[in-house]
Amino acid sequence: MYLDFYVHNPLVERNSFRGMPVRNEQLPTFEEGRALLPQPLWKGHEDALGCYWKVWEIAFRNLCQPVENSGFIANFIDTAFNGCLFMWDSAFILLFARYGRRAFNFQQTLDNFYAKQHEDGFICREIIESSGADQFHRFDPVSTGPNILPWTEWEYFQQSGDRERLAKVFPPLLAYHHWLRLFRTWRDGTYWASGLACGMDNQPRMDTHKYNPGLTHGHLIWADTCFQQIFAAKILVKMAEVLGCQQDVADLPAEIENLTQAVNTRLWDEQSAFYYDLQSDDTFSPAKSIGAYWALLADVVPGDRLQPFLAHLNKENEFLRPHRVPSMAADHPEYQANGGYWRGGVWAPTNYMLLAGLTRCGEDALAHEIACNHLENVVEVFKQTGTVWENYSPETAAPGKPAKHDFVGWTGLPPVAVLFEYVFGLRPDVPNRKLLWDVRLLDEHGVSQYPFGTEGLLDLRCGRRTSQDEKPSLDIRANIPLTLEVRWQGGKEVRTIR
Repeated sequence: MYLDFYVHNPLVERNSFRGMPVRNEQLPTFEEGRALLPQPLWKGHEDALGCYWKVWEIAFRNLCQPVENSGFIANFIDTAFNGCLFMWDSAFILLFARYGRRAFNFQQTLDNFYAKQHEDGFICREIIESSGADQFHRFDPVSTGPNILPWTEWEYFQQSGDRERLAKVFPPLLAYHHWLRLFRTWRDGTYWASGLACGMDNQPRMDTHKYNPGLTHGHLIWADTCFQQIFAAKILVKMAEVLGCQQDVADLPAEIENLTQAVNTRLWDEQSAFYYDLQSDDTFSPAKSIGAYWALLADVVPGDRLQPFLAHLNKENEFLRPHRVPSMAADHPEYQANGGYWRGGVWAPTNYMLLAGLTRCGEDALAHEIACNHLENVVEVFKQTGTVWENYSPETAAPGKPAKHDFVGWTGLPPVAVLFEYVFGLRPDVPNRKLLWDVRLLDEHGVSQYPFGTEGLLDLRCGRRTSQDEKPSLDIRANIPLTLEVRWQGGKEVRTIR
């Protein structure tokens, strides 16, 4: 028996999810929910549409109610892995599931994490569904992370405009950020994690003869964790601006500045033009990890470094493999052609992160190219097997080894979110009543019942084109006013939809 000593965080007292009564409503079936989901159209791509509907069918099959006395407070979508609710998985699952919010309140999955927040701000990354107990002690090196819940909540806000939810989730998110800064940093303010804590369990990012890469921090400065903390801090600052509570985040700009300087002076290798973890002897980690590309979302890459950094994505001996993008560069001696889990496997969450980062830095063409390749391979494996998988081989259209099947799970991302946002090019900004449509397909495509805000529904259709320069012919119907910005290779146009 140990004593529970806590450094109390007053923000936790503002966490209204703790002690909230259980909301245990009846779960909808897929058949009941289907009519409320967005209805995509893509001429000539029936297999992609079949994959779209398959992942929603599996998602609804994985809906769960809280077990009595578990302390969970809301219905949720299961991670579909081992009987635990995972922070890392849930954050990515909701990035596609937010499109189905008219049929089920998927976002409330995260309420169960907030309800389990400790007095010092800690939230376990893995919570046992049958009991509600943390899977790990909070000071275990694998106990928590990555800190991407703010991203998920912000994307939900961008699509729903739900300011009330933003106000509720802000205190637990900020308290959790404080906990990581207090207990997961080195003396210079840089961050550490472990293979399990960063989500990429078995990447050889350290001396594997000396350290267990999944269970220890290896005395590394972890590049992806540092980037995620910068990214999360920037989102928390934006949340505070929306909510008018900037005093709560007065310390974050200094952390953002210090971390940005640290990653760009200590984790960047000028010779190879890449960001690496830094080992205790001040040498770089031997692995080029896809985790380095969190730098794009964190918006920390200086302008003169951007193109050399992105060039690795188009090098065949690194990240340009038949199925893009492997989780570890192919020039590493432990890269595995069948995926080897995180030693080359192609994963929906890290691909989605990369696509969002490319869009963030204006590389929309490259994002579209990678998105189409990723979706094409996922759909091809769906044609072969009838389902989607936890991860994929980077060398052939095949499941990774090992990989779980029916993984929805975060593999709902490619057939839904990647399809809408990066193949079709639809990116909403509901708080400002704007929708961007970056048209790159030549095929006829669109979406009906596209959710836009709490009440908005859009029917969007783009006619077939003969060339990239041809202006898109659009048919748009909406039950709310908004501004539509249409982009294509030949130009752009802003329309007011009433």
